[in-house]
Amino acid sequence: METSELRGKNVCVLGFGRSGKSAIDALISLGANITLTTNEVIVDEDTRRRLNNEDVDIIDGHHPLSILNDTELIVKNPGVPFTIPFLQEAIKRNIPIITEVDLAGLIAKCPIIGITGTNGKTTVTHLIGEFLLAAGKRPILCGNIGYPASQAALEATEDDIMVIELSSFQLMSLRNLSVDVAVFTNIYEAHIDYHQTVENYQSAKLNLLNHLKDEHLVVFYEGQKSMLVPNVTNQTVKYFSVESQEGDVYLENDTIMYKGDTVIKLDDVLLQGVHNLENIFSSILAAKYFDVSTGVIREVLSTFSGISHRMERVAQIGGVSYFNDSKATNNLATSFALRSFNTPIVWIAGGMDRGQSFDELAEYVEHVKQLFAYGEVKDKLMAFAHEQNIPCEIVENPFDAVEAAHRVSDSGDTVLFSPACASWDQYKDYEVRGNHFKDAVNQLNK
Repeated sequence: METSELRGKNVCVLGFGRSGKSAIDALISLGANITLTTNEVIVDEDTRRRLNNEDVDIIDGHHPLSILNDTELIVKNPGVPFTIPFLQEAIKRNIPIITEVDLAGLIAKCPIIGITGTNGKTTVTHLIGEFLLAAGKRPILCGNIGYPASQAALEATEDDIMVIELSSFQLMSLRNLSVDVAVFTNIYEAHIDYHQTVENYQSAKLNLLNHLKDEHLVVFYEGQKSMLVPNVTNQTVKYFSVESQEGDVYLENDTIMYKGDTVIKLDDVLLQGVHNLENIFSSILAAKYFDVSTGVIREVLSTFSGISHRMERVAQIGGVSYFNDSKATNNLATSFALRSFNTPIVWIAGGMDRGQSFDELAEYVEHVKQLFAYGEVKDKLMAFAHEQNIPCEIVENPFDAVEAAHRVSDSGDTVLFSPACASWDQYKDYEVRGNHFKDAVNQLNK
């Protein structure tokens, strides 16, 4: 689809979250005829007035099928499942369905790095951005990290580089976005409640491979190279792995190497954990595509401490270290966190019950001296702790868990908030949940 094709086209925007608002702004710039439909009732009169002034038709509180009679394209919120009746009817009528990321693909005139994966993609997005910025380039971080890609594309010039974090929800319907560099951190089982099967989830992630520019680079985890589709040749792929020394980036004698040259000693790297080593390796490969020097990479790795809510060290109080890992919304992410410490761990976990089992975490809890469980999965976690002979106490939420953890912790212990679950049973998102935990830790400091 060309941008000119949207001028005068009847486009329905489904959902008025952050992505919906950005999609409307992009579509206005492209000259489309816009209808907004959202389950929420828009009560803010200034918002309604602004939309009406831009000739946006508002149908709020429901999604009547009659909207589809004149609709030629749907731009949906990524979180809205394809199974709702409105979208099922649109599919029957062969109405194309995209997300606002596709609008970014139509608008952007600059190079694009697309980052996806089950875990690590937010850290990789930020780290690539730090590498590029330190090299004097102009990265714009956007996508699933909170700044809509279509809004970034409206801002970007030819001299910028868009660094887009892409979720499986965005990728499964991708049509118009093409990337110069595609980074896959890893692909494991996740979001089965949305995608229905593991195969559907993997297919959504790998759809990014169908949207590569001619002179592209694919960065892929070597342990999962069998997932690559046949039309991606070895000439276009650079693999990363902490265990292997086959790739361009590898580990040798506790030193990160790039093509035989020393990048940095591990002792000088601020990011901790094996999972972060893989994040670093993949980020280096993406940065090197844009000619970022080894010296710049070394400088960044010696100062970059990570992102909020992902293995974030909040405080040390009375010899006890408190870590906020609220972004760990599945077992794999939490397994990385549990493996990062050799100290006694007081573990806080819980959240939304998505039918998961915690058995796969059994091999990583040898240092856990106490578990505090909360949320919908609290009884499952209690049963798991009992099987592992770990003392467990049920609390109301992470805030209450901090005071309880403080009570049982000794100097040298680590209090680790790594939920292994989504936040939506009690919180709007993992950021709100993580901030609630940090508020409690900060109360201890008073």
